[in-house]
Amino acid sequence: MPGEQPKVRIENVSYAYSSGQALRNVTLDILPHSVTAVFGPAGGGKTTLLRLINRLNDFIAGTQMSGRILLDGVDIYAPSTNVTLLRRRVGMVFALPLPLPGTIRENVLYGPRLAGIRDRTWLEQALVRSLTQAALWDEVKDRIDEPANTLSGGQQQRLCIARSLALEPEVLLLDEPTSGLDPISTGKVEASLLELKKEYTIVIVPHSVQQAARVADYAAFFLMGELVEHRLGREIFTAPRDQRTEDYVTGRFG
Repeated sequence: MPGEQPKVRIENVSYAYSSGQALRNVTLDILPHSVTAVFGPAGGGKTTLLRLINRLNDFIAGTQMSGRILLDGVDIYAPSTNVTLLRRRVGMVFALPLPLPGTIRENVLYGPRLAGIRDRTWLEQALVRSLTQAALWDEVKDRIDEPANTLSGGQQQRLCIARSLALEPEVLLLDEPTSGLDPISTGKVEASLLELKKEYTIVIVPHSVQQAARVADYAAFFLMGELVEHRLGREIFTAPRDQRTEDYVTGRFG
């Protein structure tokens, strides 16, 4: 929406690993309460971008970064940044579901308990809220204290989403969260995004162009570390302005 302040602003960001350049002078505004799909062929820098927003690359040796990433106008790489607090505000879910040892309940409440929250009423409400938002509550409400590893793959991925939501982050980063899921589970995750964006700002690396077109309010096409095009989702998939975008969304390469 014109004039709306971005929740996250990526400003002239370049990033290189010791093995090569991952991002090249990327500027991108991510608007609040929307789903932004970051899509493109492998090696385009999509996952690197998500990891930088969450500062997950902090301990990788031999990297170089220039530019700024702002959350609500504040540089998250400033020396004064509390990285632990940042990761509470910016949650991340990876492609491979990784439930923790223990029960479904223990998985969801791991973050709040680690943060020192002991109020039983708050924890119980967080448990129900997070699992409901992740479209999992109805399937597990009668087995909350069973081991998390007894869930199906699709349920485990939604459990990981619920675990991220338990701390009520402001931004949710999803890195190909349905890449290993069946169509029914994929549909449930995608449907949950429509509800989640009412409360959260979502950035997703989709596992296909088709998924990007289904879920994106806004879409950003990345190619070899460069942001080629960023527009409303309905526009970029029906009338892309850049020939490289059109070639990719129509299946001519990638």
